[in-house]
Amino acid sequence: MKITDITPETESLYFCCLEEWSEEMKEAGDHKQKWYDLMKEKGLKVKFAIDDNNIIGGMIQYIPIEYSMCEGKNLYVVLCIWVHGHKQGRGDYRKKGMGKALLKAAEEDARQLGADGIVTWGLLIPVFMRASWFKKHGYKVVDKNSMIRLLWKPFNENATPPKFIRLKKKPVKGEDKVNVTIFRNGWCPNYNIACERALRASKEFPGKIDLQEFETTDKEVVREWGITDGLYIDGKEVWTGPAPSYEKLRKKIEKRVKKYSD
Repeated sequence: MKITDITPETESLYFCCLEEWSEEMKEAGDHKQKWYDLMKEKGLKVKFAIDDNNIIGGMIQYIPIEYSMCEGKNLYVVLCIWVHGHKQGRGDYRKKGMGKALLKAAEEDARQLGADGIVTWGLLIPVFMRASWFKKHGYKVVDKNSMIRLLWKPFNENATPPKFIRLKKKPVKGEDKVNVTIFRNGWCPNYNIACERALRASKEFPGKIDLQEFETTDKEVVREWGITDGLYIDGKEVWTGPAPSYEKLRKKIEKRVKKYSD
């Protein structure tokens, strides 16, 4: 196994998170590519894990903290580590040490870039990006938000602990229409799929929806709202991991539309 940097030839695999076989991934649009084109000039790093047969089985992406969902100074944030685990496509590459190798490579790179430490997020539930997995690799919890934990590994005594960007205000219910509000950064195709489905579902109810979209690569948006990614229907946040089906989102919107019609 070896770890390599992204190249122009492998960008397309990065944009679809190694799931070029997935029909669902086609729903994500080109938001990640646009985000990448913007952020690669701001310090975004992407690495792949390649097996002995020259097949890419995993990837990691990390970025200076000022362009992430966190607040801090001179730190890099791991947005995600993804090792392909589906039977479809390239197959299951879990339990082969790819995740560990990718994380180690990112840590070494961040050190060489002069960062004071590296940060990540982890879930308490036993799925993707588990907090417990990062703890096994020396990361400590420094902040929390519901079932999400912020973890870090400082490299020196100058490192200052990071924290999550806090919610400042949230969308509210509509007065005579259903408010559908999207805050999108673009880096996660799964989240992009959820947003695109919500947009499609909203178009099913012409004249009944007040739709707002915010690009959170605009720092002024984040400063105003304290939100980097979020999908809201009449002020209530929709859980987007994994992306809800189109049918489920449509039902949520339809339920709110009926309340305004009653």
